Amino acid sequence: VGSSSFGDPVPPAPTHPASRESLKMEPLADVALLPGEERVIDKDLIYMCPFHGALKGKVFITNYRLYFRSTDMSTVTLDVPLGVIGRIEKMGGASSRGENSYGLDITCKDMRNLRFALKQEGHSRRDIFGELFKYAFPLSHGMPLFAFLSQEKFEENGWSVYNSIDEYRRQNLPSEQWRISFINESYELCDTYPVHLVVPYKATDEDLRRVATFRSRGRIPVLSWIHRENQAVITRCSQPLVGMSGKRNKDDERYLDIIREANGTPRLTIYDARPNVNAVANKATGGGYEGDDAYQNADLVFLDIHNIHVMRESLKKLKDIVYPNVEEAHWLSSLESTHWLEHIKLVLSGAIQIADKVSSGSSVVVHCSDGWDRTAQLTSLAMLMLDSYYRTLRGFQVLLEKEWIGFGHKFTSRIGHGDKNHADQDRSPIFLQFVDCVWQMTKQFPTAFEFNERCLVTILDHLYSCRFGTFLYNCESVRDSNKVRSKTVSLWSLINSDKAAYVNPFYTSDCSRVLYPVASMRHLELWVNYYIRWNPRIRHQQSPVEQRYKELLALRDQYLKKLEELQLSDSTPSSARLTNSSTPNAPLPNQHLTHLQTPF
Repeated sequence: VGSSSFGDPVPPAPTHPASRESLKMEPLADVALLPGEERVIDKDLIYMCPFHGALKGKVFITNYRLYFRSTDMSTVTLDVPLGVIGRIEKMGGASSRGENSYGLDITCKDMRNLRFALKQEGHSRRDIFGELFKYAFPLSHGMPLFAFLSQEKFEENGWSVYNSIDEYRRQNLPSEQWRISFINESYELCDTYPVHLVVPYKATDEDLRRVATFRSRGRIPVLSWIHRENQAVITRCSQPLVGMSGKRNKDDERYLDIIREANGTPRLTIYDARPNVNAVANKATGGGYEGDDAYQNADLVFLDIHNIHVMRESLKKLKDIVYPNVEEAHWLSSLESTHWLEHIKLVLSGAIQIADKVSSGSSVVVHCSDGWDRTAQLTSLAMLMLDSYYRTLRGFQVLLEKEWIGFGHKFTSRIGHGDKNHADQDRSPIFLQFVDCVWQMTKQFPTAFEFNERCLVTILDHLYSCRFGTFLYNCESVRDSNKVRSKTVSLWSLINSDKAAYVNPFYTSDCSRVLYPVASMRHLELWVNYYIRWNPRIRHQQSPVEQRYKELLALRDQYLKKLEELQLSDSTPSSARLTNSSTPNAPLPNQHLTHLQTPF
């Protein structure tokens, strides 16, 4: 049972015979190395497969992946990008008793663990442990991430997908009420914000500087999205620095009022993603929320979404009940005890409230503590509900580039790319949770999204893989200083060079209505094809309708080809057919072929 990590085709790379001879490496027949990928070490060992038992085989470590191939009767392969590895531990010692009790335990970030057993004599694991540890955590060893070594080339350049000015123009910005400010051109106002910020026309750059002193990390309220008809806006920011003494800032209060006045919203709604009690507790560390007395034309709504630590623990519990074995006896109560779907529900229902408010003509401000975790989830999901452009394959890429990458979701801190500190308290599955929410929406509106499930899984796989530069680093200023755009390849290069593989066959582009998913627990489900995909007993669940649809499309293509052949043979004069029967028929220069569109 092949459990290959990725479905995308890997272009073959030139081999290096010299290094292979010196390392006595056998050729890797069934896996093509990526351009820039190099072999590091091979080792005979036993893979302790949770589904097939102990399997003898060989593991091949490169600077990009761990590849295992069994030599037993049943061929089992593993193809694991090293970026997916979160932790490597030694299992057992030289004196450990029991069969296969000495080896390596590997914890992965993508809902699986790997265990390898080795022979007990002569420190047999020392070399593989050392090399694997070094290449799985390159940044901890002063080495570059694989994305900077990759030599991959694609037809499409994914870095051209997003240009902030173009995206604001698409939203008809700038306008009479909103302007594009270049105050952050050198990241001086806020080092975790993008270069171009859309702010109220009436607010001067000096106003923005004063507001920045009262917002956590200088993350002032800026526009994310504007409603074409009613001009209501979604703005995002971080918490105000109110503190225990209840500080006020007239510039911040006036600034929020200017946002409210831009489209004549009677009362501005401020959505604080946190539970009320957490927002109050944040006052102790200098943060807080907008009080009624200071912000008199605003209503404050707490959305009760928990912090990054709660989400990390919730996913841990989910992993415990789905890997390696699915908890059968008390499945529903076990799933409920993880609270994972409950968190999904709270994030979705928060986004629904925001989308509904904006749709009805009222502008909103969204923040959590720092404005880069829950805030990104809420703004991007609300924008996905409100704007059908973001539901296209390219539009979804723009949404991620803008709301997550551009506005400084801390990918390095949350994922821990190339870093050995697996217990780092900054790690958290915030982006995974967002993609799960998107998947829930695609289940409820199967014709509204141009991208398919494979696209979402591929995005999550490469969130960890470090093969592309797209999700590296915490913010744009750091990406710029590391020259990510010129030195690495974009994930969108891979996806946009093979669009057919990532497109939903049921997509209908006239879906310009607002989508309100149902966020009740009864309508949410566990994303089995992601969380339980490593279990060979859980086959990839493709709907029979989708399967049949694809068969019909293939059939249509066959008929069109046949029709084309018939038309070609009809257009050739009979004398030519008699004299030239051995040569293929060629269409006449002026001939037009009719393509039939079969409606399904």
